Amino acid sequence: MKIDKDQFNKYVKDNVFNTLDSYKLIDDNDNVMIGVSGGKDSILTLHMLSQYRDESNINFNLEAVCVDEGIAGYREEGISSAKYNCKKLGIDLHITSFKEHWGYDLDDINGIYKSTCMPCGVYRRYLLNMVSDMYDCDKIATGHNMDDEIQSFLMTFARNDQNKFSKFSPRLERIHPNMTPRIKPLWQLPEKDVGLWCVLNDIPIHDKECPYSVTSLRSDVKLYLNKLEEKKSGVKLNIFNSFKKTFILEKNEEFELVNCGNCGQPTAQSPCKACKISKEIKELL
Repeated sequence: MKIDKDQFNKYVKDNVFNTLDSYKLIDDNDNVMIGVSGGKDSILTLHMLSQYRDESNINFNLEAVCVDEGIAGYREEGISSAKYNCKKLGIDLHITSFKEHWGYDLDDINGIYKSTCMPCGVYRRYLLNMVSDMYDCDKIATGHNMDDEIQSFLMTFARNDQNKFSKFSPRLERIHPNMTPRIKPLWQLPEKDVGLWCVLNDIPIHDKECPYSVTSLRSDVKLYLNKLEEKKSGVKLNIFNSFKKTFILEKNEEFELVNCGNCGQPTAQSPCKACKISKEIKELL
């Protein structure tokens, strides 16, 4: 079936702008830091927020940050995509790395944990927050799409990690002076539409799968959901609407954060997870 490019672009724009407006993701005079990996989700977020800044009545600033985990033969293309798209849109890009902050790449610590995605996720979240706080940002915009949110919800549900249910929202509030809240402009947009937008608009992206992703629980959940969707179209949207009604509309539970006794970053418990795994890794290297 032939797809009308203009109609599809309008659908994507309306979807993202509706999320931005309905949940008031960006306020006047906000300084927003976009986490840009160079992949399809973060690049679409970059372009949509640039367009939203130009077309909305809200006055806000955009910056971007790219985290170099240190994955040989993989991350270089993502950084190149991030640089190209940020330059095209006139958005300043800050690049930070595991090596710069901890003294080793992700490749160096592969095999220490059952899933290499675990330390990667901890370190990436740590650096995203650290850089956004360093530049006095009010929000961190991430490229989490609807599929990502469903996967995260089911993973949390399976682990009975009830404290994380309050995080399933397109907008999180600031719960610590140095913890920059996240916003998710693609929250209501299916992953397949993100990829199609990039293809139709000939946007340069990093489209390779991370070589470590197969070790994660998320990879299994994603595969399972895609199989379900093939058998029964609409099942993902049904799950999304179900947990949105059950959890998102409830008042988010407030958590008290403290400062890590080692690095000073906000955390639920000191020492923070990044410092804990860094200590474990250094003892094994």
